[in-house]
Amino acid sequence: MSQSVSSSEFLSEHVKPPEALAGFGSIYVQNVVWNDMDAFNHVNNVVYYRYAESARINYLNELGAFSNEVTTVLAQSSCTYLKPVVFPDTLLIGVRTKKLGNTSIIMEYAYFSTAQQALVATGESVLVRLNKEGTKKLPWSTTERSNILAFEKAAGHSPQI
Repeated sequence: MSQSVSSSEFLSEHVKPPEALAGFGSIYVQNVVWNDMDAFNHVNNVVYYRYAESARINYLNELGAFSNEVTTVLAQSSCTYLKPVVFPDTLLIGVRTKKLGNTSIIMEYAYFSTAQQALVATGESVLVRLNKEGTKKLPWSTTERSNILAFEKAAGHSPQI
């Protein structure tokens, strides 16, 4: 089971986010389940991409970036593994915009293990906005750009433009 909270909700309902997640306006709480483990008794590398997807969808949902007229597709994704994660654990996944392009966005992820009290992985992804048919790139609207930049500013982060 996992849940999503904004940084302010996390601050008020739990504890202050760790320093490793400073500047991340969206923190996704991801419980590690037994099924996430592999034969080497740690979370399988592919699972981190599923975690990033959940955190990314939460971030975009917080911004109201979903519409019936557009779609946002994943064009690229990467993950750097710093320390193995094992069951039981809860990860706090920070998500933020690294760069806001005309029709794309580069997002950053920081995976913090509450069991280890350490950053265990980092990642990036590139998303592209398309029309609902998926045939033409679409720019972020002025309102969407303003919302993203304001959200990031409130977290103390300034994305590249």
